[in-house]
Amino acid sequence: MITIGQLADYAGVSIKTIRHYHERGLLAEPGRDHSGYRRYTAEHAITLVKIRTLAGAGVPLARVKDLLDADPDTLTAAIAEIDHDLQERIAQLGRSREHLARLRGDDRLFVTQDVADYLEELRELGAGERQVRLERDGWILMQTASPEDAAVWLAEKRELIADPEFRALYLEHDAAYDWSPDDPRLPGLAGRTRDWFARHHSRSETRPVQNPTIARLAAQSQPEATSPAWDRLARLMRD
Repeated sequence: MITIGQLADYAGVSIKTIRHYHERGLLAEPGRDHSGYRRYTAEHAITLVKIRTLAGAGVPLARVKDLLDADPDTLTAAIAEIDHDLQERIAQLGRSREHLARLRGDDRLFVTQDVADYLEELRELGAGERQVRLERDGWILMQTASPEDAAVWLAEKRELIADPEFRALYLEHDAAYDWSPDDPRLPGLAGRTRDWFARHHSRSETRPVQNPTIARLAAQSQPEATSPAWDRLARLMRD
């Protein structure tokens, strides 16, 4: 006859674990001695080692009770089924890890391959990560609103970014995000931008977003979509 602490030490588990097995009905609770302490027998120790072995092998506790005294054929079939379930879980975890790896530094999880390639081109041209994130979030919404129109817009954006004049304006606008709203370069940038757009027609102007809700979301300012300098630049261009 041994105490719960001695049983826990023998089986290599905690007292809390033994009590949990009692609550789950896996290990019968022994009677108490005249001092009020539970006293365990060798049978309890054998059952506890069986439970620990099955649980340690990955058998769910909900199934352990049925397998404690199962015949060899039943046990073999149950273990094969549990092993199959574990293999499926391992495969799912592998897929989850692949998704996490893509999340760590790849836009392809959120946008199409073509858009991801375009975003990478922006990085290579010198656009900052803040600007690339703004573009990516916009494309997520636009692709949801109208995939066909988004493809047209992407083709146009690629044509624009290939224009050295537009590319210079794009990168200067990106840099202007951090300028002071009183920066003397802003009026000149506003003027050059107005002039450029006055000389070029956007095909996307004739292809409105088909989903009004997403269109409104895309038009709303994101936390990083404005700055004091950009606000003044917009006012200068309107004026």
